[in-house]
Amino acid sequence: MTPAPSAGSETTKKKRRRKRPAHRAPQQQDSQASDPSNTLAPVSSARPKGPKKSGQTYAKRVDEVSAGGLVIDRSGKNGLLIGRIDHKDATGQRILWSLPKGHIEEGETPEQAALREVAEETGIESAIERSLGVIDFWFMAGGKRIHKTVHHYLFRETGGLLAAQESEVDEVSWFPLAEIVGRLAYPDEKKLIARTGASEEITAP
Repeated sequence: MTPAPSAGSETTKKKRRRKRPAHRAPQQQDSQASDPSNTLAPVSSARPKGPKKSGQTYAKRVDEVSAGGLVIDRSGKNGLLIGRIDHKDATGQRILWSLPKGHIEEGETPEQAALREVAEETGIESAIERSLGVIDFWFMAGGKRIHKTVHHYLFRETGGLLAAQESEVDEVSWFPLAEIVGRLAYPDEKKLIARTGASEEITAP
């Protein structure tokens, strides 16, 4: 008996199988499902962007905002700087001079924080005359990446007694305004004071 055309013969089936493209990968989904010992989850084809290093960790980012600046004395000829011992210096004698500044506390404006921090770190009371601008920079501390933003102001001495804050400052001193840029240890502060002209002699009121 001649089989009906729709039934297909072994010869026809073999020919149909030969039509499968040679480059096509065999389907394994059915074989995986039929094997009860196969408990592996499907593997994603996406590859990581870079090689994963064993034990690799990333430093946590912390944002800090501070305020401070340069205080000019009553004569208009001297500027106030704070000094901290450079712990990287083997002799322990090197002092890093910088502008007084500190963190802005909750509920404070940058101006209020700047006045408070100057008084706390130097003992000098002052009044803000104008803004010198804002700078920001990055550094590592305590295993964290610190992004610090600092609001700077120009102050005029109004009172108080010169005294370094014992817990945070090693020295505090007045310097001739012409020496301020050269005394500052940090490039960002040097550029700020030089650019704004804050270290030029100011005539006493």
